[in-house]
Amino acid sequence: MVRGESDIRPGRVELALAPGPAGGASAQSCPVYVGTCGYSYTEWLDSGFYPQGTKSAEMLGLYGRCFSVVELNYTWYQMARADALARMVEKAPAHLLFAAKLTRTMTHERADNWQEQLRLFRQGIAPLHKRLVAVLIQLPPDFDRSIANRTYLAALLDGLHDVPVAVEFRHGSWAIDPVFAELERRQITLVAVDEPLLPGLFPPLDVVTNPALFYVRFHGRNNEGWRSGNMQKKFNYDYSDEELRAWCDRYLYAMAARAGRGFLFFNNHVRAQAPRNGRKLAAILAGLPAGAR
Repeated sequence: MVRGESDIRPGRVELALAPGPAGGASAQSCPVYVGTCGYSYTEWLDSGFYPQGTKSAEMLGLYGRCFSVVELNYTWYQMARADALARMVEKAPAHLLFAAKLTRTMTHERADNWQEQLRLFRQGIAPLHKRLVAVLIQLPPDFDRSIANRTYLAALLDGLHDVPVAVEFRHGSWAIDPVFAELERRQITLVAVDEPLLPGLFPPLDVVTNPALFYVRFHGRNNEGWRSGNMQKKFNYDYSDEELRAWCDRYLYAMAARAGRGFLFFNNHVRAQAPRNGRKLAAILAGLPAGAR
């Protein structure tokens, strides 16, 4: 597989793909965007990603010097507001794309009025418009494939039918072909995950359910911290070159051959490991030698 950088936008690599297996579909190239889950971390100042003294309002512009896509974490903690996102888009670098995480009142802390919550969320993210790559539905670890949960998820997807959607399962019961087939029918992207290989968790897969895009989240492999209840322990992980190369060889290139574009996000935010690993992966995909990263 030949890999190269054909776009000046940071964190974006154009993968030139080798022909696929006989009889299989393959793309000539696939643009892959690398970014992080969230960008406004004060600890990234102490870790050197942002210069000391950087204000929160300045972070997105500096972030855009390294990446071309960002996953908005704050929309999970609080409802998206159109006025705030309009200001963000206005100040953001012109090349920067966004993924928006669905608010927790529709996933982890499901409100009785979730339909109203969904309406407010859709209104709130409207300013992202063409720069929105996907709404991320991250489901909690206890969201198993019960009839009630399947019914709820179907209703949630119906309510988002006209926007790009990516679904991240944490419970392993969803890793079956009928689920993949239904997502494919709806043209919903199944999120591929890299996380600890613990019993009951959703496994790493190279399944592509939406030919328009694939979506990957790198959470780190901190087995001891994953179920500790401490976010700093859970996402404290630094990927090695070897681990990232192995992930690309096992999963990423196969997914890129079956999709129009891909988005890769690092969630191991502790000590600015996410942006460091993101830049490392972008360099690996671009074929840059270790000394040039």
